Amino acid sequence: MLSEGALVHDLPAAIIDRPGVEPRTGSIDLPPREPGQTLLSVAAAPLNPLDLLIASGDFHSARHEEPYVPGSECVGTVLESDSYPVGSIVYAELHVSPQAPGAFATHVLVDDHNITTLPAGIDPVQAAAVGNSGIAAYLPLVHTVGLRAGETVLVLGATGAVGQLAVQIAHLLSAGRVVGVARDRAALERLLTIGADAVVELRANEKAEQLAERIRAVSGPVDVVFDGIYGLPLEAALHVAAPRARLVNVGNLAGPTAGIPAGLLRGKQLTISGFAGIHVPVTEKQAALGWLWNAIIAAELEVAITTVTLEDLPQAWRAQAASPHTKYIVVPKQPDESENR
Repeated sequence: MLSEGALVHDLPAAIIDRPGVEPRTGSIDLPPREPGQTLLSVAAAPLNPLDLLIASGDFHSARHEEPYVPGSECVGTVLESDSYPVGSIVYAELHVSPQAPGAFATHVLVDDHNITTLPAGIDPVQAAAVGNSGIAAYLPLVHTVGLRAGETVLVLGATGAVGQLAVQIAHLLSAGRVVGVARDRAALERLLTIGADAVVELRANEKAEQLAERIRAVSGPVDVVFDGIYGLPLEAALHVAAPRARLVNVGNLAGPTAGIPAGLLRGKQLTISGFAGIHVPVTEKQAALGWLWNAIIAAELEVAITTVTLEDLPQAWRAQAASPHTKYIVVPKQPDESENR
């Protein structure tokens, strides 16, 4: 699968054989490290919706017909590098392809410019858990819509990994009121303990106008909408948006389309934006990652985490497709380094 003259041989890894299938457990060889690359021993690799989207073959920015190793980010220990001390713990972002294996393996090669050093004292699994997910919550709220203290924030899809972080980040940034919207009542109730002031449960077959009335009853006019699901919930949010409200979309679990009345858009002078972290270089994420990791160290952010092995990844993959209320983190079993060098 990978080039001859491999640096590390027969490494356990998850492999996607073709678009639309689950990963299987297999083995790979890594090619020799080149200048500008770092070899990592993977400690923790989050499973993200992005990984499933790329594997589906329907992602707008990548499609891989040949077998490849998925995994878009990880935390690991530096084994060889020209830029980072051996033994240091770093966060890495990966842009996977059949020629560039991803993070769901025991080892990975990463371009140096896609690596950031972790602060001392942070747990690698927790650090990994707020990488992609934390960026998808923090940057849209802080940079895209420019959340200001005292504003009311509505989080659609608030019980997913990104939504839970968005609720907590909005609270930590002194939002005046934070309202979470999602389907699972028990998961919604937990939000009330981590920063939400009110929650609204989605109901089957409910019209947008009805949902809007229930949201309005607990939120009042909304200044910022953080939307992780699109579809009908976003349509409802438009009706409770305050004049000049800002809306940012980061996902579309409730559907790929939403009706946006032109009169409402112009009459309220709404601003609607989209955010995709894959288009943001790691260098532009470093300040946000630092904020998130410091919040983890200070116990100001909570993340529901479930760790799995590479062998357990197919089951976690299926669970992720059903939008769980936990962050799956792959913790590979590390082989004896001397056997693979």
